[in-house]
Amino acid sequence: MSGTRSEPVRVLIVDDEPGLTELLSVAVTEAGWRPYPAPDGHSALRVARARAPHAVVLDGMLPDLDGIQVLRRLRQENPRLPVLMLTARDALEHRIDGLASGADDYVTKPFSLEEVVLRLRALLRRSGADDPRSGASVLALGDLVLTEETREVHRDGTRIQLTAKEFDLLGLLLSHPRQVLSKTQILDRVWSSCFDGGGNLVEVYISSLRRKIDRGRTPMIHTVRGVGYAIRPPGDGR
Repeated sequence: MSGTRSEPVRVLIVDDEPGLTELLSVAVTEAGWRPYPAPDGHSALRVARARAPHAVVLDGMLPDLDGIQVLRRLRQENPRLPVLMLTARDALEHRIDGLASGADDYVTKPFSLEEVVLRLRALLRRSGADDPRSGASVLALGDLVLTEETREVHRDGTRIQLTAKEFDLLGLLLSHPRQVLSKTQILDRVWSSCFDGGGNLVEVYISSLRRKIDRGRTPMIHTVRGVGYAIRPPGDGR
């Protein structure tokens, strides 16, 4: 694949306590991941749309939206996004609501940072975003996951068979989420050359990718007329 990868695993940290957020961010960084802190629910949803995190650490009590509300909205956009909830020790009903609403796991306050990292690592490995065999060889956006080492692609847990060039093209798009790439840029990076009719070649491969990735699902591959192509999370069609 022409573009080498890749960004670290992205972890969204949602908590309104600055001191705790800083400690969690340090722990996430030391684990080899990249933290994206958000102090409230609305900020968390904006960051999630902009950064497409691989996992979320979500406080159950936030100053604007309830943690359960945030969880449900995150689940609407990405049903497979791993979410680790933080709850107060006496909030049994809240923990039950969180798990029923789609949280994958929870830890109770006060907790050790080591426990949070271990639980996050288990969730990331389960989702395929933190494969210890391949380091940062996974590209993920929404429910679409591309594993470079094994050259496998899954959407919503279903494996999708791609040709070698389709895989390379998808990898290029996923390496630049939301960024519009021109036909010339795609030709240069995937085919390493430009030639007459190359624009049509890109169109053919984009069309083929759409049939395999988007058919019957919320579209992710978008045409920006007169400019090029971009890949965006499901539901983000702007």
